[in-house]
Amino acid sequence: MVNEKRLVESFMELVKIDSISREERNLAGFLVEKLEDLGLEVTVDQAGEKAKSNSGNIIARLKGNIKEATPIMFSAHMDTVVPGNNIKPICEGDKVVSNGKTILGADDKAAIAALLEALRIIKENNIPRGDIEIVFSICEEIGLLGAKNLDISSLNARMAFILDSGGQVGEIINSAPSQNSLKIIFHGKSAHAGSNPEEGINAIQIAGFALSRMKLGRIDEETTVNIGIISGGKATNIVPDEVTLEGEVRSRNEEKLEKYTKKLKQTAEDTAQEFKAKAEVKINREYYCYNLSTDNQVIKIAMKAAKDMGLEPELRPSGGGSDANVFSKKGFPSVVLAIGMEKVHTVNEYILVKNLKKTAEYVLSIINTVTPGENFINE
Repeated sequence: MVNEKRLVESFMELVKIDSISREERNLAGFLVEKLEDLGLEVTVDQAGEKAKSNSGNIIARLKGNIKEATPIMFSAHMDTVVPGNNIKPICEGDKVVSNGKTILGADDKAAIAALLEALRIIKENNIPRGDIEIVFSICEEIGLLGAKNLDISSLNARMAFILDSGGQVGEIINSAPSQNSLKIIFHGKSAHAGSNPEEGINAIQIAGFALSRMKLGRIDEETTVNIGIISGGKATNIVPDEVTLEGEVRSRNEEKLEKYTKKLKQTAEDTAQEFKAKAEVKINREYYCYNLSTDNQVIKIAMKAAKDMGLEPELRPSGGGSDANVFSKKGFPSVVLAIGMEKVHTVNEYILVKNLKKTAEYVLSIINTVTPGENFINE
């Protein structure tokens, strides 16, 4: 039932609307109008005030016509990374790409387009379903801020399907890591670099020694460590008295997360002490992991819906966080589904038209799977 031409045109229209993080208002206004035209009740929450965005999250509800069917929620995020303004999508046969100067924005507008197409099909065919809720979040790319500031108690759904992963449609992300962010500030001592460098303590040198002692990259199959930003120094003729390193530790194992976070902190402090300097380490928990077994209801539904489409569902872990991490921590069973986007966050990003279509079909299959009501859920 998916109208491929309409779906592709909708996707290309969406990516042309600028919506980098904290600037989602224009896209939100467009989507509110589309959702209301499709008969959904739509509200925009106040999450934008806390996230410092010009829009809040969109929460939309389509009333069901089968009372016994399980209410469910689908979610995608509105914001994109940079370079994400003035996107000019091109349909090259079987795929959609950008013009090579920006990202494409399939992450996550391919999901939004697929959800809109599924809703159109539901309306056109009066498809049997329970209550369906749609959440389009803000600021996902800069710390899951929209999800963190979403009032979960305002939702009626019992579980959520988050359309936000690369990989082939039918891949189900049943495990995702926790993340700690770190800011390490090395405090040295300034001095004139030519006249009296002996009186200074070079913070850049301390940071370099500390970095050489840190194990970075993939630690094991569950854990990664990265230092991604270095900043400091004022001039070449001044011994730098302050340097900041910013990084992260991710792991699907909480004990390992804490272990390697402490290692970074200890390495920074010990190195600074050797130079008679000081290391100030700030640690922040960005989000918590989720791990879902095959017995979990949301996993069972996702797998059955994929099989009903003729797909071979595959459970796999992820190294990245998403809104599902936040929803799960809030006690709202959530799983991330792959939608076929490729090379995301790069100017080479693309998505195959067949994957746009499969994603819309997958949404409809999930709705169909839960429509019989409680029988399947309680098997």
